[in-house]
Amino acid sequence: MASTNIPVEADWEHAPSLLEGAVNLELSPAACGVEYWLGAVPSGTLQGNVLGHADDVRPLEVVSSPGPLNSALVQELAYRSIAEAKVTGAIGHMVALAPDNACMEFYATQLIDEARHAMVFRNHLLQLGVPEEELFSAVERAAAQDRDRILEPLEEFGLRILRDQRDFLGGVLVLTVLLEGVLAPAAELSERKWRVFDPAAADIEHGAGIDEIRHLTVGSFIVREHLLKNPQDKQRSLQLLEEGYALWDKLPTTQQLLRREELFQRGIEEHGHLLGDYQVWPGRRLVDTTAQERVETGQQWARHMQQTRLSYMGLDEAL
Repeated sequence: MASTNIPVEADWEHAPSLLEGAVNLELSPAACGVEYWLGAVPSGTLQGNVLGHADDVRPLEVVSSPGPLNSALVQELAYRSIAEAKVTGAIGHMVALAPDNACMEFYATQLIDEARHAMVFRNHLLQLGVPEEELFSAVERAAAQDRDRILEPLEEFGLRILRDQRDFLGGVLVLTVLLEGVLAPAAELSERKWRVFDPAAADIEHGAGIDEIRHLTVGSFIVREHLLKNPQDKQRSLQLLEEGYALWDKLPTTQQLLRREELFQRGIEEHGHLLGDYQVWPGRRLVDTTAQERVETGQQWARHMQQTRLSYMGLDEAL
């Protein structure tokens, strides 16, 4: 049974996977406001673990010591911490632009979620051997290039819509489809592939993934309801998605993912005996996968999630 009074989609033990929940659930902003968040997230999703994992859950020494696994995870967490911080800032505009109290409350809770994600991704670097006094400089060293080449163009696109055009619906679309809808499946893969090597990192990703189920499903609900009531806005939404996808196609995201997965692959080659028969997805042992295969699988998950969500929102033409 799920924890008492904790909605199943927010329960640490019984929430669906991100891929399943974000595709199949329907949640509204009215159902996921501040009262919901206070009752479900601190005790249900986080179980009181402010840093995303229990104190006695730690990375294996092969991850916390210098080597390819350490390098891969440091790069990943540094990048994710910057990405989540940028999303937090953008959501501040969504809170201010929210058309009703339900949307305002929901995005206020998502702002806290994203700020927490940035904090826990960054702080886990301390368990990977980064000295506390060098934490922020280490993030800069590990992720500055990817920030400049990937995150800043995305941030500029989002802020033009939210800050400059004050377009709330456009902001929901960008966040739900073009940002979290693309990045969330990568987080699902991250949770699975680090489960043996670094169970703390996997737990951090698990908690963040539970949050993302709520973010993606509520965002989709907002867009769907708006377009049902305002069908004249559909063409503008499709044009915005077309512009956003064109931007994604120019960004070196695949190269970034491959670079990290190739480091992870070197870690498998050195320490694969620790993985045993652990399956990263049904029927496929992690030790037998390749860097290219993992990247392509994550991209397939992203396409499936986007197709399902866009169909739900009535924006099939964007596919």
